Amino acid sequence: MISDFHKASDFTRSLFKINDPKILEIKKYGEDNNIPIITEEVLNFMIFSASSNKASNILEIGTAIGYSGIFLANISNENKGEFYTIEIDEERYCIAKENFNKLKLDNVNLILGDALEKISEIDKVFDFIFIDASKGQYKKFFDLTYLKLSEDGVIFIDNILFRGLVIEEEVPKRYKTMVKKLNEFITYLNENHDFVLLPFGDGIGLVKKKQT
Repeated sequence: MISDFHKASDFTRSLFKINDPKILEIKKYGEDNNIPIITEEVLNFMIFSASSNKASNILEIGTAIGYSGIFLANISNENKGEFYTIEIDEERYCIAKENFNKLKLDNVNLILGDALEKISEIDKVFDFIFIDASKGQYKKFFDLTYLKLSEDGVIFIDNILFRGLVIEEEVPKRYKTMVKKLNEFITYLNENHDFVLLPFGDGIGLVKKKQT
């Protein structure tokens, strides 16, 4: 059993290297402007998961500035597929669009709008779906995207433990409703799907669609 989990996490992050200066610039912009971006250990595992699944068509809920999407778009491109990503914030959408163009990613379908409205408009089946958006809406995002998941496809849900508050007995009042929803969501996934919860980063939930 690992006694110092934070030290182990720091070591895991140190193993993941990004050499492209354009991607490093995007990462720094996110950090400097307090825009939440995926942590190195979660990003590394996400890349491993999508690549291992040979994901062709990939969907992302919550583009932000396009940092995680760059890696997903590359995996999708390697497998001759398309990458779709949805962002509700117009300013972040514009920054993401610029970043995707900067990296010359031509298989990206960047969509501006509320994912709860836009998901059903996409006429695609996806091999890998990444959810990293409004935590209070995770169950709704999941229900909509699961309908578009291929057999043996994977849904990768980030921040599902929300700063560790999901496992705490005392939760700040302003977060109680969100934490309650996440707890209910985790219970639902555990009881109804092929689901695993991994306690690193900010908590990762993985769901694999069983063959029918």
